Amino acid sequence: MDFEKTLMELKKGKADPSPCYLLYGDEEYLAKDTLNKIIAAIIPASDRDMNLFFMDGEMEDVDSLCETILTPPLIPGRKVVVLTNTRLFQTRIALSEIVQKIRQHFENDPDMAVRYFLQFLKITGWNIDDLRDGGWKKITSDNWRKTVEGDSGHDRETWLPEMIETCISRGMDVGEQRGGAERLEDTLRKGIPAGIHLIITAETVDKRKRLFKTISETGIVLNFSRLKGEARQKNALMDTAKDLLAQSGKKLTPGAWIAMGRKTGFDLADSMKALETLITYTGDKISIEESDVEEVIGKTKEDTFFDLTGALVARKLDVALSNLKDLFDQGIHHVLILSMIAREIRFLLHAKMFIISGKLGSIEPNMDYEKFQRSVYPVILQWRGDKGGKGTLDGQHPYVIYNAVKNSYRFSHERLLKYLEDLVDMDIAFKTTTKEPKFLLERFIVKVCT
Repeated sequence: MDFEKTLMELKKGKADPSPCYLLYGDEEYLAKDTLNKIIAAIIPASDRDMNLFFMDGEMEDVDSLCETILTPPLIPGRKVVVLTNTRLFQTRIALSEIVQKIRQHFENDPDMAVRYFLQFLKITGWNIDDLRDGGWKKITSDNWRKTVEGDSGHDRETWLPEMIETCISRGMDVGEQRGGAERLEDTLRKGIPAGIHLIITAETVDKRKRLFKTISETGIVLNFSRLKGEARQKNALMDTAKDLLAQSGKKLTPGAWIAMGRKTGFDLADSMKALETLITYTGDKISIEESDVEEVIGKTKEDTFFDLTGALVARKLDVALSNLKDLFDQGIHHVLILSMIAREIRFLLHAKMFIISGKLGSIEPNMDYEKFQRSVYPVILQWRGDKGGKGTLDGQHPYVIYNAVKNSYRFSHERLLKYLEDLVDMDIAFKTTTKEPKFLLERFIVKVCT
């Protein structure tokens, strides 16, 4: 079910609260915001001290959970039990994703890495005692691939021993699940007492599990998967921010939204935090401008990427080389820098294809954005639809397409194709030679700018 529809029905009293809700997905901010709104719609604030219970999925005890949801409220009224970040829906198909999370966090956020590692142990059935003191080395590559489908485990020696030692030093281990999902499923099948409501949150689920099917049949399941594509992410942010902006009596200009996206990538959590800061910063000012965003929200690696690609297409050699140095100083991997440059070149090439098609009519290199939106962008949408396929610029904000079209006039079609060939050669050189990546990138930038 759509979460907005669910919330609207609850707020307006068009539907009674469901006995059970499952909120899952990797869009954590939206899931948490919806959780709070469901709680607010079900139970008044005055009753929450006595009739609202939270249980942490990290330390879940299904026996205690079932007992809690079957116990009458302490005071008359509705009772809500929330089980957060449950692992009851996870099976081996989630292992590859969990391992990726461990890799992502084990250096910079060991607490988060340990959380995922404990999930990993629980699903695999491996335990700390067997893995400690070099026991993990007995896991062959073939055994690893069979256990963690879709993951080669080629780098496990870089993080697995460290995770094991961290768990040992913290006195952590993982117990058996002992059929927890089956016991909760049986409780839900028999029916939760009237007036008691269970809300479960999870990052990932296996929809094949009987518990998932039981909740789908007896309750409401809401999916909060992270959206793909800048346009969809921006629309989701604007919808989410609508209430906050209305409460504060403020609005963002189009330029401010674009700047926000450049700063946060339209990530909901980061964007909403930035928006709260902007609302405070702007005081009585109603309109939040692009300059406010630039002033308040710090420079990120995305800004430096934007500065680098902007200087590259403008052929400003000194600025481009300086931004490249900044990215290396920030510790950004050379492959990521290469991919961002390649993305910009593909934008230019796709825009050049629009121009070469002759469909855009009398487009001018110095056309302003308003005229582009009015007379050119609709033609691009139509041309794209007629071609029946998707290109690099599909799903991009009109302003991104506008800049790509405008900047593509600085390069010939043949030159852009050659640049892509150069980037492919550079990628191969990164992987097969000992040449210094920074030198190769600098040489490419010099070639484009001169």
